Amino acid sequence: MMELITLNIKGISYSQTQTGAYALLLSEEDGKRQLPIVIGAFEAQSIAIALEKELKPPRPLTHDLFKTFADRFQLKITKVIIHKLIDGIFYSSLICKNEDKEEVIDARTSDAIALALRFSAPIYTYPNILDKAGIELQKSIIKEEESQEVADEDIDYFEEETEQNEFAHLTLNQLNELLDKAVKEENYEKAAKLRDEISKRN
Repeated sequence: MMELITLNIKGISYSQTQTGAYALLLSEEDGKRQLPIVIGAFEAQSIAIALEKELKPPRPLTHDLFKTFADRFQLKITKVIIHKLIDGIFYSSLICKNEDKEEVIDARTSDAIALALRFSAPIYTYPNILDKAGIELQKSIIKEEESQEVADEDIDYFEEETEQNEFAHLTLNQLNELLDKAVKEENYEKAAKLRDEISKRN
């Protein structure tokens, strides 16, 4: 059986190549390569909510509902495997366990990762997929906003925040108030940005 490589979530950024889409960046645990995956806005919000433990939506999102349903019937996701890449589309499987019975369920990669976070399940892929789609981002691409010598393919996958921070002028109390309001209104994209700004100041 082919060796599995463990992936960790590096971050989510707005995709410059596809309007309304986001780039989810996964990094291999024991290496330098990173795997960029384009996902939709809803899935990006769901993943961001799961990453930010402090954000509690007033009503359960679809992935939260699935988690509650699975818990009720003693179904557990033990791992997620990104097992195939065809024409730029990643294919994933949920490895599920119900008592002593194991099942493999096909899933979109964005949904699989959103669920993996809620079940604290590890995310894996195969070496041939990293060989084919993995990239190595230099630290300067991530950390230096002034860098003008970035390859186009890197910009496509990881967008630097070059625009002025819209929340920079607000106090910490104002940021927390806006965060509460955004969560109540179920505007999770804004909530994630506010949480990032609050985290920077703390």
